Amino acid sequence: LLYNKNKFVDNKPECMMAASLLHWDKRSTAARLKAELTRTDNSSGLRQLQELLDAVLNPEKTADTEALDWCKCLIAGGEGFEEFCKTVRSYDNATLCGLVWTANFVAYRCRTCGISPCMSLCAECFNNGEHTGHDFNMFRSQAGGACDCGDSNVMRDSGFCQRHRLQTGENVPSIPRDLLLMSEMVLPRFILSTIQYLRDGYIESAERDLQKVLQQLEPQISFLEELTKMGGAMRTVLTKILTNQQTYKELSMGQEENLFSKKNYEKYLAALKNSGLVSVEEKAQAATADVTVGAEGGAGAMVLLGKTNRFQTSTFLEDQDGGQSVGQRKRVKLSSSTKDPFIIESLKHKCFLEELLFWTIKFEFPQKMVTFLLNMLPDQDYKITFTKTFVQHYAFIMKTLMKSHESDTMSNRIVHISVQLFSNEELARHMTEECHLLDIMVMVLHYMMESCLVKSELQDEENNRHVVVNCSEALLKNNTYWPLVSDFINILSHQSVAKKFLEDHSLLMLWMSFVSFFQGMNLNKRELNEHVEFESQTYYAAFAAELEACAQPMWGLLTHCKVKETQEYTKTVVRYCLEALQIWFDAIGFIDEPAQHQVTFHLPLHRYYAMFLSRAVKCQSLDLDSLLPDQEMLMKIMVHPLQIQACLSEIHSNMWVRNGLQIKGQAMTYVQSHFCNSMIDPDIYLLQVCASRLDPDYFISSVFERFKVVDLLTMASQHQNAVLDSEQERPMLEGALTFLVILTSLRIHLGMTDDEILRAEMVSQLCMNDRTHSALLDLIPENPNPKSGIVPGSCSFEDVLSAVADFKAPVFEPGGSMQQGMYTPKAEVWEKEFDPIMVVLRTVYRRDVQSAMDRYSAFLKQFGIQTGNPWPPYKERTPLHPCYKGLIQLLHCKTLHIVIFTLLYKIWMDHQNMSEHVLCMVLYLIELGLDNQVQDNKEDEEHCHDSWFPGTNLLSNLHHVINFVRVRVPETAPEVKREAPPSTSTEASSYGQNLREAQVFSLVAERRRKFQEIINRSNTEAAQVVRPKSSSTRWVSPGTPPQLVTEILEIRESMLSLLVKLHQKMSLKQNSLSTSWLEDMDTSRHTHGDGITAIERILTKAATRSCQIKRSIQDICGKVCPPVPPKKNSPTDKKTMDKEERRQRARERQQKLLAEFASRQKSFMETAMDVESPETEAAMDLGPSEVMESEVLYDCVICGQSGPSTEDRPTGLVVLLQATSVLGHRCKSKQAKNLPTSDEEHIYPADTCGVAHDLRLTLMQQFFKDSSCLQSVSIGWDGGVYVQTCGHTLHIDCHKSYMESLRNDQVLQGFSVDKGEFTCPLCRQFANSVLPCRPGRGSEASGWHAPTNKTTSVLVKEVDDLQEKLGLFPVRFPTESNLSKEMELVIKDIKNTTQKKYMDYGKNPGSPDNDFLFMYSVARTNLELELVHRGGNLCSGGASAAAKRSCLNQLFHVLAMHMRLYSIDSAYNPWTKLTRVAINKEAEPEVPMLFRDVPSLLIIFVLTMPQPLRKEHFTCVVKMLFNLQFIQALAILSTKFSPEERQAWVTSGALKKQAVCCVWSPQSIEISLQQFCLPFLRLSCLLQHHLYGDNLTGCLEEEEFSSLAVCLGLLPSTPPPSSAVHSASCLQWPVNAFDLVSQWSDEVTGLTRSPEQSLTLLVQDPQWTPPRLLQLPDNYNIIFQYYHRKACTVCKKVPKDPALCLVCGTFVCLKGVCCKQQGTCECVLHSQHCGAATGIFLLINASVIIIIRGHRFCLWGSVYLDAHGEEDRDLRRGKPLFLCEERYRVLEQQWVSHTFDHINKRWGPHYNGL
Repeated sequence: LLYNKNKFVDNKPECMMAASLLHWDKRSTAARLKAELTRTDNSSGLRQLQELLDAVLNPEKTADTEALDWCKCLIAGGEGFEEFCKTVRSYDNATLCGLVWTANFVAYRCRTCGISPCMSLCAECFNNGEHTGHDFNMFRSQAGGACDCGDSNVMRDSGFCQRHRLQTGENVPSIPRDLLLMSEMVLPRFILSTIQYLRDGYIESAERDLQKVLQQLEPQISFLEELTKMGGAMRTVLTKILTNQQTYKELSMGQEENLFSKKNYEKYLAALKNSGLVSVEEKAQAATADVTVGAEGGAGAMVLLGKTNRFQTSTFLEDQDGGQSVGQRKRVKLSSSTKDPFIIESLKHKCFLEELLFWTIKFEFPQKMVTFLLNMLPDQDYKITFTKTFVQHYAFIMKTLMKSHESDTMSNRIVHISVQLFSNEELARHMTEECHLLDIMVMVLHYMMESCLVKSELQDEENNRHVVVNCSEALLKNNTYWPLVSDFINILSHQSVAKKFLEDHSLLMLWMSFVSFFQGMNLNKRELNEHVEFESQTYYAAFAAELEACAQPMWGLLTHCKVKETQEYTKTVVRYCLEALQIWFDAIGFIDEPAQHQVTFHLPLHRYYAMFLSRAVKCQSLDLDSLLPDQEMLMKIMVHPLQIQACLSEIHSNMWVRNGLQIKGQAMTYVQSHFCNSMIDPDIYLLQVCASRLDPDYFISSVFERFKVVDLLTMASQHQNAVLDSEQERPMLEGALTFLVILTSLRIHLGMTDDEILRAEMVSQLCMNDRTHSALLDLIPENPNPKSGIVPGSCSFEDVLSAVADFKAPVFEPGGSMQQGMYTPKAEVWEKEFDPIMVVLRTVYRRDVQSAMDRYSAFLKQFGIQTGNPWPPYKERTPLHPCYKGLIQLLHCKTLHIVIFTLLYKIWMDHQNMSEHVLCMVLYLIELGLDNQVQDNKEDEEHCHDSWFPGTNLLSNLHHVINFVRVRVPETAPEVKREAPPSTSTEASSYGQNLREAQVFSLVAERRRKFQEIINRSNTEAAQVVRPKSSSTRWVSPGTPPQLVTEILEIRESMLSLLVKLHQKMSLKQNSLSTSWLEDMDTSRHTHGDGITAIERILTKAATRSCQIKRSIQDICGKVCPPVPPKKNSPTDKKTMDKEERRQRARERQQKLLAEFASRQKSFMETAMDVESPETEAAMDLGPSEVMESEVLYDCVICGQSGPSTEDRPTGLVVLLQATSVLGHRCKSKQAKNLPTSDEEHIYPADTCGVAHDLRLTLMQQFFKDSSCLQSVSIGWDGGVYVQTCGHTLHIDCHKSYMESLRNDQVLQGFSVDKGEFTCPLCRQFANSVLPCRPGRGSEASGWHAPTNKTTSVLVKEVDDLQEKLGLFPVRFPTESNLSKEMELVIKDIKNTTQKKYMDYGKNPGSPDNDFLFMYSVARTNLELELVHRGGNLCSGGASAAAKRSCLNQLFHVLAMHMRLYSIDSAYNPWTKLTRVAINKEAEPEVPMLFRDVPSLLIIFVLTMPQPLRKEHFTCVVKMLFNLQFIQALAILSTKFSPEERQAWVTSGALKKQAVCCVWSPQSIEISLQQFCLPFLRLSCLLQHHLYGDNLTGCLEEEEFSSLAVCLGLLPSTPPPSSAVHSASCLQWPVNAFDLVSQWSDEVTGLTRSPEQSLTLLVQDPQWTPPRLLQLPDNYNIIFQYYHRKACTVCKKVPKDPALCLVCGTFVCLKGVCCKQQGTCECVLHSQHCGAATGIFLLINASVIIIIRGHRFCLWGSVYLDAHGEEDRDLRRGKPLFLCEERYRVLEQQWVSHTFDHINKRWGPHYNGL
């Protein structure tokens, strides 16, 4: 026994007994005790058990496994714990799954089956349920969660899986009583001991120690968790123990005599006290004077929250840290009628569960504890008790959260729990009724925000009494409030709870006061002088807070106010909104004018008011006027939203640039799709409501004043603007007019149905750009509570989408850019539904508006509707809801008409700062006015400026002529008359009369007058307030402007006449409108067009609505004369005109240049870059058929000179060398291998080309001489070197200086210059070496081509001599020239390209033989790869894309130069064995000729003979080798015969060709011989093509053999028909065939090996199918489910980022430290091993493919797309994904053709870390 027994031996014999019990065997003791306890009289057993437990669970010793083992044994009552678990599980009666998971777990959510939006299922339940065709997605859990399968409160029964569909208890046997008897006895003590550890280990404010305590307790809590997983029976026992108050009472206080447990209990009380959670009585005694407790004494919670609501002042208990602290400032509470404070009973823990939760909170929600508490939830009794406990502790949770340093983790854990409790409506309602859940939540939120309030600086900075949250506080910055708000939104989604909330007036008031904390937060002040030093990013916090804490609860409440029966709720909310707004206006000291240079984007009170108004009218048929306040309040309400609209314009006009980028960020966020329906939409709606109820003249003049363009609206050509610079005037005027157009034409809240809104939103997004499905879902503002994840009527989302858009399937561009499936608007949508106004409202970036217009004009061009520069089309609007009819008055008020008149005049006169956009908006307003006529045509009694227009109706004002206008202009203006007054009296008198009737107009004065009227009309007490007339005097303009003088202008125009004149001006011809044009007007063509069409459309509309107008138009058209150009007195005007013209000309010049440049570029692209089309040959002409005598000239792409390549100044080809194993991965079978997706499937690599060749070489080396072996095969199947070029050449010295410049270039490149990498200076293709071109003629000249008549034997002799010569003179370069140096360097590059292991195959590495083998294998690799790229055969003939990249000619010469250094020992020269019969016996046998690889011999001969080789000699070599190949084919064939067949053929003799009845007919033999020889013929032909420039002729596949044989000169040039071609007819023997063949055969039979090995060494069938990647399953889920939980084979752990090699199917850990070797991670290692540094990996958790190429990697994209043709990188959306065959083919093609480097652009170094 390890610890000292005597500690607790109080000389009692029983204790001695307990101590001795501890010595006993645990199992037998447990069995004995269980037997004792099952007796009827079990007192002794009980006593013994208690003693044993006292000893085992002694709280003074540290937690150890010994105690745990004891508990396990005791609970199992003598049997093994595992068996016990099994037994208990068999009695599991749970109907809920309840599986709990933690963050990063992959779960599913099915919206079709979910009742609550938070519903989630574990993978097992999901896959066993029926969800085909449902709207589901897979997701990675953020905070953790639990499976809801079986819980009908959260999801529909139809979605349950098979296991949880069965109703409980039907076939579960009832549990035997004694099974859990021991558990009931032991567990209370176990739980107590756990709690005692927690009490003991808790130390305030020491986080490290807390972690330590938790680590020690890990096994205990895991054990509890294990128990919960035993199913329903065990959970019931645990619930009983955890919720039993009696047990708790007896155990938790600690026994009297035990000192330790007493201390322990005191620690717990102290912790309670520190939490500010003490029973009320104690608190009441300790209460200080400033906090008085309510008489009921139940004020525990309120005390905790630091205020009692009895009193109007409340103190901030916690002072703030910052200097901006509000400190102890007393402030007036909104109201004193809040609930009396029995809301949260003080925390007195009555059972284990409550104390456990308390410690869980204290220890900041350790994951294990949370999981344990959640695992218990399937037990209903537990669920209710636990939820109550959780609600009781709610305030305490929040306090702990605010103090926590790990608030993020803690938030997630809190929500993990609360979402399980509050998603259940039944439970939430129960808590609301019994535990005042709503009151607690609102109070807690209120309290939380109170901790970070500051004084608002809006409006009146000194006397502002309003407080707002400080957005730079951690609480807001880190979203610490998120869990509470999220719970609140969650419970408001239940109708019963929301109704309770809406009925409770005191709660609503408290909530409004909470919302007002956000009203006016994050105030921006415009910087006028300096640029702001520090750009604060607080706006993120502010927007998030308004959206989450204000808007989402609002949407939650609105979902329950949909029907007439809920009218009362809406009325109440509206009433409290208005109250809160009134309080706010008073608090900020607002009178009538907003403060200058200030804007806040946050007006949640306005938005609540607006949204509830809209809902009341739209769904509850309430009368709008009954909900509106008086006029004066409306005037106040409209000020701040209008201020925001004006500031948006200011921000876009660059007036806020000194505030930094963040102010633009705010303007964008305000209209961004996730915010717009909670921000800009309610604001505009509220302004529409105000406009419809206020005097229109007042409203219009307010708008222009807010937008600061009042001074601009003058008839004079010059004016002074006190507040705007001249370059800001135009955008601000455009902004004001656009705003008016939006205001009068937007119908989102004014009568559109939800479906119409959805359609309009979708059209506007699609018009800006083609969109993917997911982008559309994201961009369309969700209407209801965004948490629900359900788009409004999401069923109709797809319907609307298919109605307005066409799907463009993803296409591939050869450049490799991956397209996604896109939706693009249908033609009729462009024609009828494109709405520029909606587009302007919804664009975050201004460029999107332009993009929409460009797309629109492209559509018009395409359909030939209109070709010029179209204007935004005018769109008819849905009719207004009758409540908002007042809005139309805006279009029919004199102020607007005067503005329109003025602007038309200014545009006609070309005044500065006018623009097409201004005219467009003006015309839009006129047209809106014509389309929306006012009903009552009673003439206005009051003639405000009667002299301007007679009435307010637009139709009658259109043709009203205005003669004279009086304007104030600067003295310098051209209008100032400088000539003497008129001489004749008649003129003088008329002049005087003009003065009298001249119009004068001041917007500001007009607005003041209206304002005063409204005020006087409204209540009398308000009139007593003295209102400063501040506006007109406040702006002081800089400098001393010239004096203003009054002048009178003669105008004599009406709006109509101005329109006609503008029409002329725009169409650039006089009398463009003849008098009769109205009659022959065809209205249909008016919808699309430019300004001319727009004016025609307006005139037509006006004429059809009034005969008077029709007459006026005809009059005007009749007598119109060309407009008098404005007097160009002022030089400035002239300047601006000239400037414009100059600009125009410059623009045209630029266009011309650009066009020219583009065409040049295009032609270059066609010639140089053309990788795909074989029409044009590259600059080098690798294989011209015509004879070239002269030297080849090369162009250097760096210095631009053209010239031959010389020994001293060699030219080189830009090449990319890369190691490749593509050939080695070829197989025999045509079928690609499948990727394994279950444990039964495997991939065996043994049948690949690389493995086969390796085995063959190893076997040879066992039997034959090494040097001979190394000349009998090729290597380079795995790790060979492939050389490809872009076709451009450069001088090698130019290249060196280019590399130097790259080295000094500091720009980040995607490649490493130190490794010799660069991009081709011309085409930017990736390269890493330069291959020297050999001096001299291009292809071999005619002499080398001449057809030969020499006999075979003569040629054989000549070849022999050539080889002899080599043997005699090993060629050394006479002098080390630059060329030879470069060649050596390239050889070094080639060797460095691949890894050492792929070069050393010999027995003594580094020997010349080894080098020799490697060199000729490089040539072989490149030939074989070119064959693969040509599709595996030469049937297509001609040049191919691959040929363009091939540089075999140059490569051969470089290799040949190098190979000359090795002499071939003439004794062993294979040529002799090919051509003579000789007898020689060697000590170590050479490889027999029949075992040798024929293509390898061909390459060896060609490379080792003197260059240039004559073609006749080449042909001779090919012929001799063909003989050998043919005999090998026969040999292999004969081994396949059965003995009988062989006998039959021998006797019949192949020549007699008698039909022998056997498997092998002559035809089948012929075919198989041809197939065997074909690979050799193809290779020879390709080599001949590259060396001699012979053309490859195309042919049919059946004729390939004969066609190649002719090409190589094996057959006469007129071949017989293919059926008659016999492969034997190509044979030409230099000596007696029989002797030679016998000699070759004897070499084999003479071997002392077993015949089996000889057979394997015979050259097997050389045909391989083209290389393929693995075949992937169609559905991505199959891969994901199998691999994302699969353990790595190396480290046996489940990788964090699993990846799959798509070449061989190996499963690797991406970035896993576990599988690192020598600092290199597993993916990189595998890419070196499997693909010689090229790897293609599928990342399981992201569905994307990464490519590793050497030291670089890139993200390639995904081959799995969803139903809408989109990738889902990182599986964020979790929609089902399906294999896109085209993409996978493109990937495979890039792999086989080695073009990853050229096609993929974004490469980065991986530093071996993948």
